[in-house]
Amino acid sequence: MTRFTDLVGVEHPIQLAPMSRAVTPALAAAVSNLGGLGMLAMGRSSVEAANLQIDEVLALTDRPVGAGFIHLFLDHGAWEAAAERLPIVEVFWGAPDPDLVLPGALVGWQVGTVDEAKAAVDAGCAYVIAQGVEAGGHVRATAPLAEILPAVRAAVDVPVVAAGGIGTAADVRRALLLGADAVRIGTRFVATVESDAHDHYVARLIAASAADTVLTERFDVGWPDAPVRVLASSLAAAEMAPAGTVATITARDGTVTDLPRFTTTPPTHATSGNLDALPLYAGTSVDAVHARQAAADVMHELIEGTRPA
Repeated sequence: MTRFTDLVGVEHPIQLAPMSRAVTPALAAAVSNLGGLGMLAMGRSSVEAANLQIDEVLALTDRPVGAGFIHLFLDHGAWEAAAERLPIVEVFWGAPDPDLVLPGALVGWQVGTVDEAKAAVDAGCAYVIAQGVEAGGHVRATAPLAEILPAVRAAVDVPVVAAGGIGTAADVRRALLLGADAVRIGTRFVATVESDAHDHYVARLIAASAADTVLTERFDVGWPDAPVRVLASSLAAAEMAPAGTVATITARDGTVTDLPRFTTTPPTHATSGNLDALPLYAGTSVDAVHARQAAADVMHELIEGTRPA
């Protein structure tokens, strides 16, 4: 048990990263049902979309589940709905805001610096996620996890979750020894059966290594000035693609949306087109992705890292 597991009421100090488009209610529930903290990815969700995800996950688990929001795109109605129906809500990409710390909810904030971590605690957050530059997807950090984690741990008196480059049991153990109260896992869970990531995307992850990832600000349509870590091949494919639409994505109601070159939307099962030119988000932990696995198999492996060597 750690300060984080005590705080959120889970058995293992493992948290699913709330990755938009990849995370499904089934994936969040699978992580929670095995004693970790499953997270829904709210992204730009409306109240209706948020409640639909919550309905689905609550039908699949009675364990604690949280929801992650992007401050830049936060719908306050969706935030309030999630905070009322789920025990944990958290935010990424924005200055910590005390107005979002609602009574009765455990609020977390993902940070990239010590100053942001202090501001999150001052705002009333119950925990912080210290992100290292090794992380996949949108990266707020500028320092490696081994540097920022102990610095944040020393600066705040709330549980600290480590994020970035963690994909194996050995990585989990290393982060906990550095002072993390829990670890946050993204890329490994993108490549799970329960993820909505397109098979082509997962195949690219399986074939890749940490050296094949790159930080870039090119995937910025709708979210400017935000570095992302992707597979270098996807950046090259986007740069070579003609301007305009590179792919389309079909919603549940049949609505088709065009995805422009340098969109922030990764490929899902509902995507078609030039998938290689979409952002194939990947952290340096992609080294640990060798097959598309059930979330339970990934969890069992990672849990070994929480036990004494």
